[in-house]
Amino acid sequence: MANMMKLMQQAAKMQKDLEKVQGELANKTVEFSSGGGAVKVVASGDGVVKSIKIDPAVINPADAGLLEDMVLASVNGALKTAKDMSSKEMSKIAADMGLPGLGM
Repeated sequence: MANMMKLMQQAAKMQKDLEKVQGELANKTVEFSSGGGAVKVVASGDGVVKSIKIDPAVINPADAGLLEDMVLASVNGALKTAKDMSSKEMSKIAADMGLPGLGM
């Protein structure tokens, strides 16, 4: 019975820690750029794109495909970086609980 109580306490602590980290991740941002910095994307740690900045010098109506590719690369890069940051933080919680390999 004592083991069950301890397990429930650990689960409650893990839930509280997860909620705290999720809140912190929503307030952290990462930036990713492509085209030598011509396109910059900022995303939050919870995977939300916050801003996209495009250098006006790369806006060429005759070559919209290049700009689209740079935007896509920057968005995907920012979201991957945010996901990696999130996984790292979640892995810390799992390790604290003695659950290696539980990174999200």
